[in-house]
Amino acid sequence: MLSSELVIFVSLFYVGLLYTIAWWGDKRARDGHSWVRNPTVYTLSIAVYCTSWTFYGAVGTAARNGLEYLTIYLGPTVIFLGWWFLLRKMLRISKAHRITSIADFISSRYGKSTQLSVLVTLIAVVGTTPYIALQLKAIATSYTVLTVWDHGMVETAQHSLSIFSDSGFWAALGLALFGILFGTRFIDADEHHEGMVAAIAFESLVKMFALLAVGIFVCFVMYGGIGDLFAQAAANPDTAQLLLLREDSAPRWLTLMMLSMAAILCLPRQFQVIIVENVDERHLATASWAFPLYLLLMNLFVLPIALAGLGALPAWADPDFFVISVPLFENQSMLALLAYVGGLSASTSMVIVATIALSTMVCNDLIVPALLRIKPLRLTERDDLTGLLIFIRRASIVVVVFLGFAYYRSAGATDALAEIGLISFAATAQFIPIMIGGLYWKGGTKTGAQVGLVVGFALWGYTLLLPSLADSGWMDPALIQNGAFGHPWLRPENLLGLTGFAPLTHALIWSISLNTVFYVVISLFTQPSALERIQATLFVDAFSRKGQDTVIWRSSASIDDLYELVERFLGRERAFHSFREFGWEKDTSWRGKGEADADMIAFTERLLAGSIGAASARVMVSSVAKGEMVSLEEVLEILEETSHVIEYSQRLEQKSHELEKAAAELRAANDRLKELDRLKDEFLTMVSHEFRTPLTSIRSFSEILVDTPNLEHDKVEHFLSIIVRESERLTRLIDDHLDLARLEAGHSDWRAVDVDPRTVLDESVEAVKGLFDSRAVQLTTEFSRQSVLLHVDRDRLTQVFINLLSNAAKFADPDHPSVTVRGEAMDGGYLVSITDNGRGVAQTELETIFDKFSRSGKYADDQPKPSGSGLGLAIARHVVEHCQGKIWAESPPGQGATFRVFIPGQIMEAIDAVRPGGFRTDSFGT
Repeated sequence: MLSSELVIFVSLFYVGLLYTIAWWGDKRARDGHSWVRNPTVYTLSIAVYCTSWTFYGAVGTAARNGLEYLTIYLGPTVIFLGWWFLLRKMLRISKAHRITSIADFISSRYGKSTQLSVLVTLIAVVGTTPYIALQLKAIATSYTVLTVWDHGMVETAQHSLSIFSDSGFWAALGLALFGILFGTRFIDADEHHEGMVAAIAFESLVKMFALLAVGIFVCFVMYGGIGDLFAQAAANPDTAQLLLLREDSAPRWLTLMMLSMAAILCLPRQFQVIIVENVDERHLATASWAFPLYLLLMNLFVLPIALAGLGALPAWADPDFFVISVPLFENQSMLALLAYVGGLSASTSMVIVATIALSTMVCNDLIVPALLRIKPLRLTERDDLTGLLIFIRRASIVVVVFLGFAYYRSAGATDALAEIGLISFAATAQFIPIMIGGLYWKGGTKTGAQVGLVVGFALWGYTLLLPSLADSGWMDPALIQNGAFGHPWLRPENLLGLTGFAPLTHALIWSISLNTVFYVVISLFTQPSALERIQATLFVDAFSRKGQDTVIWRSSASIDDLYELVERFLGRERAFHSFREFGWEKDTSWRGKGEADADMIAFTERLLAGSIGAASARVMVSSVAKGEMVSLEEVLEILEETSHVIEYSQRLEQKSHELEKAAAELRAANDRLKELDRLKDEFLTMVSHEFRTPLTSIRSFSEILVDTPNLEHDKVEHFLSIIVRESERLTRLIDDHLDLARLEAGHSDWRAVDVDPRTVLDESVEAVKGLFDSRAVQLTTEFSRQSVLLHVDRDRLTQVFINLLSNAAKFADPDHPSVTVRGEAMDGGYLVSITDNGRGVAQTELETIFDKFSRSGKYADDQPKPSGSGLGLAIARHVVEHCQGKIWAESPPGQGATFRVFIPGQIMEAIDAVRPGGFRTDSFGT
């Protein structure tokens, strides 16, 4: 055992480390350099699913029930490997509608119903309370195990301590403080908490490392390997049965797997990290295999640790804490301390995320809608409500955490960790029928969802929660034994005479079945409102419709009214930037007394929904927009009348349009064939000329050397140099044609590396300096302060820049030639512009100039055409497009030609050697 001072110091140090990571993550996000926006961190944040139930309780379950512990992790594995499309649809919908919680998600589907969001929030809070209690119990008991490892310690920890002497109280206080500091510092329209996500990802690594360390110690230090451990366990009748599946285990396995599948979708904390905190839908593809891999690693040594504990520890040792007690028993104090830190990570991460998610739900879907309906408060007339919203969320975090602490002190002391967790899983599983139905069935109604949810939750409370409270001494066990009103058919664990099932399976059969039945039946016999039908279509057809089409408004709201409404809830700065971006995007006015159109009203509602929930947002927008939403029937009626009017003319015009289209396609095809034929003839002429010229020179001078053996030595050297030069020219021509052929066929070798485009430009300029000097070209370069990191083939990119620079030198003004090279970091990439002061390119040739064999007329009529194969720009286009970039030409009349190359990349830090304007500028030439 360890001293309490050391354990407390390590606990405080670790929590302080989490604060530091969270603070740094938020700071990086504010500076625009987020390092949590990647699939690895996203996957690790999803691992908040692995709480103290996994770290401690899985070993306890394995010690009691053998392989049953696997079911809690097989369910999420099935979802991520096989049902990822369901998560993708939820993610797509949530981003389109600015969903901030599972209550917001469900209420939005069913007409943005305030009553339904309140119901979901209450169920989530009640259902999560036992789970928070589980984490507090794990922290308190693991502390006791580590510091007072002796017989009877559990009773001392749970019953003898006062509230202020209970480590669970201080854990609750610290976790509430963490949630307040990093979950409610400001009202964010997107509800992203990047600092919190960074801390949770770090904790996921810590708990996995700690559990693996204990498992490796057990298998390879205490025993001679996994084989030796299992051999000894098989030889002991008490542990051998844990290695086998029980004959009657199928119903419970199925129950637990279905329960865990529902939990990964419906637990508020999982919805928070999987849906709300997601910043890129593509990250889900990585998580679909990486998260199951994480679960595999977390469970790799669960059974070995359980078998080792049963074989080595005294009978009074609690199996739930074998992860700590086994190292303690083997005098491995530091390993036990590491295991404690891992368990602390598992517990704190769950409580932090769960309380932040629940505080958002309580604020947006419970308290704010209630306050908005209290007219004497006049909340809609206040200038700034951000402070009130932050206070509500902070108070909600404290209340939720200490509700869990109250459950832990009263009812959670006698239950195993896994059983407490299953109670919470069963509560949130009640959301499954209305969630899945809402995603794939347009007929589901708000009334059906409300009735189904109430029935399912009531049966959960009666058949599962009440027996748990009775076992804890909170209520008279006579109800459990005799049934309500003394009727045996109403016994909670044998309702209506249903026997032969475990209490958990029994509770789920009744609650989920009747929940689904009432949802479906009531929905079939009730009519949805217009908004319900619109939302149903948007949710079910999420991949074929846009979320922005959610509402059709008939209104007379002014733009300033909407702006001021958003300003009250989001603050002045966020309202300004949001409306300004909307105005720029739609090319419309975003301030003033003018009347707002339907798009702006819908935009305002979506913006508010990200901060106060969909239901409250609709209430607030309705209070400002002095009008009504157009019903779906009205829209359909208008469309039907219009369709009758135009149907006849459409049929008459259809055939003529088809004929015109076919004729246009034939003309275009014919023109293209003529152009290709012309290019072919021009190419053959050009190729024969280009190849004939060096061949003629080589042959002529070779014949002279052969026919004149006594030629002067100086002339021999001169003729040989001409032969070498023309041979090199011929080789270049052949190489260009072969290079383009390989590029077009996709057979070219690409060696992509990370490069700074400024370096490549400098090298390219240096390479053509001789050409520029020979033509007396004035060259100016301007490079921006910032650059980007490009992942490209360096030699290919150099080839592109040299080709463009050479062309610019050739086609610049012959009397006063000048070329300007400009490189600047853009949003998402790097832009290079090369400009000459020549005659430019004809507007009709700006597109065709990049075709192969094209030699557009950017030269004077009285000047000879520069030599070349006409393949340089074609090769450049292939290279740039392979880099996912773009190349194009601009040529304003009388201003020369500019060729631009944009290649995507990652922004790098700024350099110092720049002029005040933000660009490094160099100029040289004659």
